Amino acid sequence: MKKLVIFDLDGTLLNTIADLAQSTNHALKVLGYPTHEEATYNFMVGNGINKLFERALPEGEKSEENILRVRKEFIPYYNIHNADKSRPYPGIPQLLEHLQKQGIMLAVASNKYQAATEKLIAHYFPSIHFEAVFGQREGINVKPDPAVVYDILGITGVSKDNTLYVGDSAVDMQTASNAGVTACGVTWGFRPRTELEAMHPAHITDNADEIAVLAGCPYKSDNSH
Repeated sequence: MKKLVIFDLDGTLLNTIADLAQSTNHALKVLGYPTHEEATYNFMVGNGINKLFERALPEGEKSEENILRVRKEFIPYYNIHNADKSRPYPGIPQLLEHLQKQGIMLAVASNKYQAATEKLIAHYFPSIHFEAVFGQREGINVKPDPAVVYDILGITGVSKDNTLYVGDSAVDMQTASNAGVTACGVTWGFRPRTELEAMHPAHITDNADEIAVLAGCPYKSDNSH
């Protein structure tokens, strides 16, 4: 049985795309820039919010200064609206409850900024104890740099062999690979299965229940994806 499961947040535990899209479009609109369809944001997120803003800005406008202007409009708005439409994916609350009951340690490794990462986890999973909830932190490289995984392994004292890393994007699969832990890609998130397949993770799953199998403690929920 695995001793630790590390989860990505956006696209893995929570479907946050509608709130991210709405908040980025709000910031773009305030600054007089064109906005984007919600679906296009699936390919803009995953590398932290500054990268999201760079991708959302028009060609020729992607300066550091403009990124910071978008950020200034985005953060206060997103802080209020980040739980408007975001929801856990089917089977995720049951999976977390089950893993917790089995004594498996849980952690979150996200590229979302730290305050929002903590808020969303506390809001949507109040009964789950996470050993660590890490988002984008000052002075720490974002994923796919393995720093966040190493920090979690240090806190939990769990070896790489006993760790499963679960995420929905190439960034996540690369993070797991860089950290030397077992990767599981999930297909219900923001990126297509082909992106995961190209990274050759140990596992790809369409179903939250299967993560319990990979962790070594299978169960059957009523909420299969």
